Amino acid sequence: MLIVQKYGGTSVGTLERIENVAKRVAKTKREGHQVVVVVSAMSGETNKLLKYAHHFSKTPSKRELDMLLSSGERVTSALLSIALSEMGFDSIALTGRQAGIYTDDSHTTARIDNINSKCIQNLLDEGKIIVVAGFQGITKNGEVSTLGRGGSDLSAVAIAGALKADLCEIYTDVDGVYTTDPRIEKKAKKIDVISYDEMLEFASLGAKVLQSRSVELAKKLDVNLVTRSSFNNNEGTLITKEENIMEKPLVSGIALDKNQARISLRGVKDKPGIAASIFSKLAEENINVDMIIQNVGHDGTTNLGFTVPQNELERAKEIMEKMHAADHLEYDKNVAKVSVIGVGMKSHSGVASKAFETMAKENINIEIISTSEIKISMIIDESLSEQAVKALHSAYELDK
Repeated sequence: MLIVQKYGGTSVGTLERIENVAKRVAKTKREGHQVVVVVSAMSGETNKLLKYAHHFSKTPSKRELDMLLSSGERVTSALLSIALSEMGFDSIALTGRQAGIYTDDSHTTARIDNINSKCIQNLLDEGKIIVVAGFQGITKNGEVSTLGRGGSDLSAVAIAGALKADLCEIYTDVDGVYTTDPRIEKKAKKIDVISYDEMLEFASLGAKVLQSRSVELAKKLDVNLVTRSSFNNNEGTLITKEENIMEKPLVSGIALDKNQARISLRGVKDKPGIAASIFSKLAEENINVDMIIQNVGHDGTTNLGFTVPQNELERAKEIMEKMHAADHLEYDKNVAKVSVIGVGMKSHSGVASKAFETMAKENINIEIISTSEIKISMIIDESLSEQAVKALHSAYELDK
């Protein structure tokens, strides 16, 4: 088998941990597999480099930031390769450029355009273990670029797709994907297999295991992903095509996102195009509107409510106040979004009614509801959000 393994910052956070990663990679190689390893910078390293940059400038050049930040991953890749060589393995470290990762020109938030896997393939054919510095690539003009948050996961998935690898393993500090946050619900269970679409919902709703960009790319490239811990030998969670899952559970899990703020517009002129003008203006400012509710008012007016991430609330407030779109504006940061996720919803009725009945039993008021084929999301009071998660987890018997 050809296996791509990615190790995050906590997994390579110290020299001892890099040595443990080397032992894990060595075991995979001894089992007869070809191995490509993608590594992040040691934990804390990227923040340290950013702090250095901001010592000299509040707004350093993004090009220079890419030159600076890409060094963290190069350090880790070289150290891991040295450790593997000392253990008797033929190993070589590669930068993003040497690995053939080509990106667009967006410094610090580059997107991968294509991968020329010829160099990696030739080295694999020679029997080498390849250690690639994640999070980075090169533009068509030869400039160093970085891929933004979760960039090393993206590097690993893209390389796995280009090489048509049998498996891409993402090693972190958690065992896999759970039915809900184990810190909230101690009865949360690890999920063995989950579909790309379900994982995308978990990622977009605040689950920190994987970035949604890497899951989207895995789905596009048909890469089987496994997320698992680098600190134990437990089986992880396989993320794959829906058709590869034999028994699709009705509900896979409950997600909670506290990074929510609600904006309510009362007395909006009820005329065609008013909602379009409001949301177009927010879109121009790259403000991500999530859930929307509209109620017909009276006297030719309507009421409109929507949610945005908390960190975008102040900008959204400015825009709404400048537009004079409503007679009265209200803002609420004390809300949260709780979501029920599962591909099994497509073929079963009554999933939504159970969610609403559970909220009613817990005396929790639902402010906004949004549904899709595989998700029901509800905006509720943040102070009741963890109570809601536990109640829903129990209602759908996810603890069994």
